[in-house]
Amino acid sequence: MQTLMKSLEPVTGALARVALWVAGLGLVLMTTIIAAQVFWRYVLGSSIIWSEPSAVMIMGWFIFLGAAVGIKEGYHLSFDVLLYVIPDRGKLLLYSLSDLAVAAFGGGMVWYGWSLAANVADNIIPSLGISGLFDFLPVILGGILVVLFSFERIARRLAGLPTARFGEAVEE
Repeated sequence: MQTLMKSLEPVTGALARVALWVAGLGLVLMTTIIAAQVFWRYVLGSSIIWSEPSAVMIMGWFIFLGAAVGIKEGYHLSFDVLLYVIPDRGKLLLYSLSDLAVAAFGGGMVWYGWSLAANVADNIIPSLGISGLFDFLPVILGGILVVLFSFERIARRLAGLPTARFGEAVEE
């Protein structure tokens, strides 16, 4: 199992890097769009009609993709008080339970994101001229990545490999 997990690491690492780059570019693009809107409104006395809906849509991308990468890197929120007083094997169990809970949340993102996307697929966002489905794609894709990265962390732990987790002391 260690060999399989080590061979999958470059694939999931590449997925995480792509997601992080897309999230970073989205943050820069959203900031640029909002700055342009402020300039147009207050300097030129006009408005860019597509700025707000496009900025909100882009924000969904960088939030959900960035959150998925945070799961892979072990930066999601946790309640660690108990981890200071239990043995290492107990810590590994609690880390895995935490990853299962996060994976379940990611599954909910996929399930309900898909449901929402299906309900608005026929709606057109007037100022952008695209389907309302695009508003929920980052929820679905982010959820898929959350599930993938959570199960990867559990599988690495089962194989005796370290995971990227603040405070998790597992030697390779």
